[in-house]
Amino acid sequence: MPNSKRIQHFRDLDVYRKAFEAAMNIFEITRTFPPEERYSLTDQIRRSSRSICANLAEAWRKRKYSAVFRNTLTDSMQEASETKSWFEFSLACKYIHNDVFRRLDEEYEGILALLNAMEKSHEKFCF
Repeated sequence: MPNSKRIQHFRDLDVYRKAFEAAMNIFEITRTFPPEERYSLTDQIRRSSRSICANLAEAWRKRKYSAVFRNTLTDSMQEASETKSWFEFSLACKYIHNDVFRRLDEEYEGILALLNAMEKSHEKFCF
């Protein structure tokens, strides 16, 4: 495992902490979105960003089954990719500036890289 300390809980995972922080950042950013987006873009981007963390928590409990663990990590990656697509819509609708888009996009590329590395080395996490 990347850290020198033993990971005992999903909250100990760097990727979980980064995804949680990113989801909270998205929550704050979307507070400025117009009210007419409440049940479409705002809800969708918040849901997909939060689902990354929820799927990681679920995957952590499924470490006994390597294939299921990896599949649930894939679900997290899908949610991260979906979140990135909502950034595109947010930018196109002019709800966020290009610099915010680039920062969020890079942040989620990092999250995706961590999830991918975790999936590739799943045997380090499974028992």
